[in-house]
Amino acid sequence: MINIKGFNREELIAKLAEIGEPAYRADQILQWIYAKQAESFDTMTNLSAELRKKLSENFSLVAVKDVGQRHATDTTEKFLFRLHDGSLIETVLIPATPGLSSTDDRQTVCVSTQVGCAFGCRFCASGLEGLKRNLNVAEIVDQVCRIQKLTRQRVDNIVVMGMGEPLANYENVMRALRILNAPWALGIGARKMTISTAGVAPGIRRLAEEPMQIRLAVSLHSATDDVRDTIMPINRKFPLKELLAACEYYAKVKGKMLTFEYILIDGVNDTIEQAHKLAAFARRAHAKVNLIPYNPVEGMTWHRPDRDRCKVFQHMLREAGISTMLRTEKGADIAAACGQLRLQHAKK
Repeated sequence: MINIKGFNREELIAKLAEIGEPAYRADQILQWIYAKQAESFDTMTNLSAELRKKLSENFSLVAVKDVGQRHATDTTEKFLFRLHDGSLIETVLIPATPGLSSTDDRQTVCVSTQVGCAFGCRFCASGLEGLKRNLNVAEIVDQVCRIQKLTRQRVDNIVVMGMGEPLANYENVMRALRILNAPWALGIGARKMTISTAGVAPGIRRLAEEPMQIRLAVSLHSATDDVRDTIMPINRKFPLKELLAACEYYAKVKGKMLTFEYILIDGVNDTIEQAHKLAAFARRAHAKVNLIPYNPVEGMTWHRPDRDRCKVFQHMLREAGISTMLRTEKGADIAAACGQLRLQHAKK
């Protein structure tokens, strides 16, 4: 059965026409779905009993179902959701860091786009069991809707940085973001949406041509091919030269900075040489850098550098003129790194 959250307004009008219903019903239904957070067609009391029956027979309304939830001491919350086929995905609600944001009550949702991941980054739990499938549009949209329902908080920002590679599920991701951006849905601004990629160069070029002003973050994690080959197998398909060209194209077309996400792994990519190479790479790509101390994953041998070493790395970038932020780790006590909660639940 098709989930109704996968339709935009025009598509819903067309679907209603197929079952003999007028166009104005679409706006009533959309208000129930997004403003009133309805979980059943039966609760849509300003619709006739006959229409509610038609909707129940033709469409489903809930795409993700709650399985578990964890609360971190820093107020980060991780949600485990089950899909219609029994697959599990994770979604994280991240509060603003007080003092680092002018809006300290800002709420960011980190959404997943695939069940698992095919790219196998060596430090990430999401790809440990490979890729099962892409999420459909409704499954991406409903992660945000469900979190708003569960927490009773309005989502201000979306980061597409959860399980999976967004640019490998490009069409569904973009359709979902357009729905979440629409005034008849949640009305989240495009500039408050960020897509993160492991480095799918053709996808970056394609994203540059999108009219929506969505932000781009690239999971770089090394500015040398030898190290990046070791920790990110995607680099063998799209090496740094090709990735840099795509990033330069994006910056030129969009006319704004992109972000390099850089997980600091002790003894792997946190050397002074790596800092110098990263600074040069970021300068050419017109990018700022987010440094993220490694979030340990059960069963992996990587370690987080101590805080002083992280600060030295940050200082090197700033001395080179690169805008750099050293992130405060969030959710470490609830296994907030992508894929960890899903794997733990599967083992149980």
